[in-house]
Amino acid sequence: MLRVWGRRSSFNVQKVMWLIGELDLVHEHIDAGGVFGGLDAPAFLAMNPHGKVPVIGDDEATVWESHAILRYLAARHGAGPFWSDDPVTRARVDGWMDWSQTALQPDFLGGVFWGFFRTPESQRNRPAIERALVRCEQHFAKLERLLENNPFLLGETLSLADITAGTSLYRYFELEITRPPLPAVERWYRTLQQRPPFRKHVMIPFEELRGRLDY
Repeated sequence: MLRVWGRRSSFNVQKVMWLIGELDLVHEHIDAGGVFGGLDAPAFLAMNPHGKVPVIGDDEATVWESHAILRYLAARHGAGPFWSDDPVTRARVDGWMDWSQTALQPDFLGGVFWGFFRTPESQRNRPAIERALVRCEQHFAKLERLLENNPFLLGETLSLADITAGTSLYRYFELEITRPPLPAVERWYRTLQQRPPFRKHVMIPFEELRGRLDY
């Protein structure tokens, strides 16, 4: 059976759980990290020497790093909607997946969510938060243009590109921050909200993380 280690409030775990839900895979979820601990246990470090979640075990395979897990699950279980044999199609998806991980996620999750929400108010670096918000506006403007003529990022169907970028939406629109008008992104967000796996695995209240720098 597929096994997944990680806490449900983890952003990177949510990406993986969303795809598992879309693929309707039978799985066992094991709480790990945060208040659950266990990441420094020898058995966990044997699976992921970096001591981070998510980690999955699938028969003989053990996979860590969220985007590696997404690609693995899509290749093994998601042929068709989430995995193509065409390298050109895969490259388009990979480009936006990598952009989400190297541009959007550091600026939103690291700069805004951590800087604003997870940092106690007395310790916030407001100039740094404002700079991150400006960069996020630029990132979301790119998604806005991409979505003006498409229901999903790369066309008519959900892809791994939507999962990696779309996991940010719930937190982005729930935070008490200033956001520019984004009609196409907001429409995309409403479309994702209609998907049960998105509601179940991404739209998870995160109040427990307010002012928490310890996990």
